[in-house]
Amino acid sequence: MRRLARITILTAIAALVVACAGPTSSSTSTGGDRSTSGGGGSTPQQTTQKQTKLVKVDAATAERLQNVMIPLLKVMDHPLQPNQVKVGVMDDPAINAASAGNGEFLVTTGLLQKANDDQLRAVLAHELAHQDLNHVQKTQTLGTGLNIGMIILDQIIPGSGNLAPIAGELLLRKYTRSEEYAADKHGVQILQRAGHQGRQLMADTLTWLMTSSGGSNSKTSFLSTHPGTSDRIAAVKALPGP
Repeated sequence: MRRLARITILTAIAALVVACAGPTSSSTSTGGDRSTSGGGGSTPQQTTQKQTKLVKVDAATAERLQNVMIPLLKVMDHPLQPNQVKVGVMDDPAINAASAGNGEFLVTTGLLQKANDDQLRAVLAHELAHQDLNHVQKTQTLGTGLNIGMIILDQIIPGSGNLAPIAGELLLRKYTRSEEYAADKHGVQILQRAGHQGRQLMADTLTWLMTSSGGSNSKTSFLSTHPGTSDRIAAVKALPGP
């Protein structure tokens, strides 16, 4: 039986159950929620819940995430130990990723299926930058994790009932333009520190996202929650270094 070390992988299947009603008294706003998009005014975010449950871990996906992510963790301003990191994989065709803070991240199956390793690397560097820059305040854990180094890969994760509600809300969180510019810049720095052509890689990935993420057709696409992509590409290209 093959075992992989270090990053905790949360593999989640998301049965999307979207509550279309506006916020109610049972929906509490937390410090990590974002309701301000890059353009125009802010509006209260609709209450959205995704019922999720944990499934078996895919060894190839776990290894790919480890290979891409671990070198980036080491060169953050506030480096994370791989065994402190949880990555949740949501069954969503939209291309997206999100940071919950405290070393917890979500990626969609759409991102994993459609992105090559360089594109995945740039998206993850951007999300690591959001955490490094304290754009996300940890409000709730994602749920029971699986330590790849200690549990057989094909074992069903204990406590597989639901991920915490924040898992569904993370993919709808919106950042301000200033936060996006800062995360792009710092993401480029993280990539460069890890030995990559950070500026070119981030610009190419943002360009790819504009044509591949589904744009406004998906509420959980990268572009819907990470505004101002065209301007951000120009800003990234103007950064120093490779």
